This record gives sequence, structure tokens and C-alpha cells, in this order.
Amino acid sequence: MPRKAQTESVADTHAAPGGAAAVDRALTLLSAFRPGDASLSLGELASRTQLYKSTVLRLLASLEHARLMQRLDDGRYGLGSEVARLNAIYAASFSLDRLVLPVLRELVAATGESAAYHVRQGQGSGMVRLCLYRVDSPHPVRDHLKAGDVLPGNRGTGARILIAFDAEMARATGENGAKNKPLYAKIREQGYYAAVGDRLAEVAGISAPVFKADGTLAGALTLTMPASRYKARYVKPVLESARKLSGQV
Repeated sequence: MPRKAQTESVADTHAAPGGAAAVDRALTLLSAFRPGDASLSLGELASRTQLYKSTVLRLLASLEHARLMQRLDDGRYGLGSEVARLNAIYAASFSLDRLVLPVLRELVAATGESAAYHVRQGQGSGMVRLCLYRVDSPHPVRDHLKAGDVLPGNRGTGARILIAFDAEMARATGENGAKNKPLYAKIREQGYYAAVGDRLAEVAGISAPVFKADGTLAGALTLTMPASRYKARYVKPVLESARKLSGQV
């Protein structure tokens, strides 16, 4: 009988409900690779997945057969050519709006207010904020922005997020001086920014950063509403929506 592991493997801890244990374990070998890893030894794979080396070797045989992994001349293991093929297919079919718009719609449904996704655009002193995606509030009284609108790079809660988490945006807008450092330090600490009248006197906004898989800033997710409808409880769904997008965009 196979030995019972003294500690649960990564696959056992994060098993797919209703899934196949062997598949879960094989996939953890692929996910063991981190940025900067060109190859991993058998010992490193076993350590990172908490699997026995004998189990890792059996799983590697299947992954090598599928060209998802390859054994290198020095005995270490690297990702195989099938990973590159699948990545090319994914990249060709990838569409940012398929990720962002459903999250914005969910946020609007949960709050009844308008949601948008902003990114920085331009270079140097001409850098601005672009509304890349927008889903309107069902209320007749709302701010009337649309996807494609260009907004100031130094005003509005979305701009504050871009400045706080993107050094290039901070330099371009001149917002990296000592006078403004406490504000942006607070934004980074709390992970969001909420304000009334930052861009327009009668408009309130709540924004949170959306990060790429490598940890750099991708954009700002923003919820806007008339100042009279602002509610602090909207911060939570904004943060949840931003976290849902982070690592995917």
C-alpha cells in the first residue's frame, strides 16, 4: 500500500471539488514554477508541492508525454513546448472586455451606481487617465461618462489610485512632491480612495487598484455616484471587484 504522507500536499489542501486527485497533483507541478524559474530539480518540485519524489516522478512521466514538461540535459525539469502552444492560443483569444465588463456589471447590480475601469495613457507631462470600460447606473441622475473619455491625470479617485501605485504617473502629474506624499501613502496603506468632489463638486467616487500577475499596476476600478447617494458601505464591493480582476488583466 502507498505510504500516507505526513503532511498534506498542496494539491490535497487545494483540491478541486469533485475533481481527480491525480490531475490536481500534476497541475501543482506546473504551478510550482515561479517568475524567474527556468528549471527546477526533482527535489525542488517535491518540496514546493509537498509530494513524495516517487509520486512526482510518476506525474512527470505523464506531463512529459503530453509535452507540458521536459527533462533537461542536466537532469532538471522545465516547462514543455505544449505550454507555449496553449499560451499562444490563449493570447490570441484573450479579450480584456470579457474579463472587465462582467465584473463592472456585477458591481453596478450590487450598488446601483456607475462602474468604470481606468488606465493611464500618454507619455510625460501629457499623461492622462482613459476610461477604458464603463457600465452606467440605472438611475437617471448620474455622471455622464462613457468608455473612451479622457479624464485629468491628477483629479478624481481613479487618478489618485493611478498616481499612488504608479511612479511614472506620479512623476508625470507632478504629484510626487512632499506636499502630497501623506495622501498617497494613506491610499497605498488602505488600498483604496474614496472622496466627494475630487473631480466634480457633486460627484463622489470610490476607487481601488487592479494589479497584473507580476504585481505591477494594471488600472483603477472606480464606482461613481452623485454626492447625495454616496455610502461608505460601497467600499467593500469595490475592493472585492478589484481583487477579482487582479492577476487576470
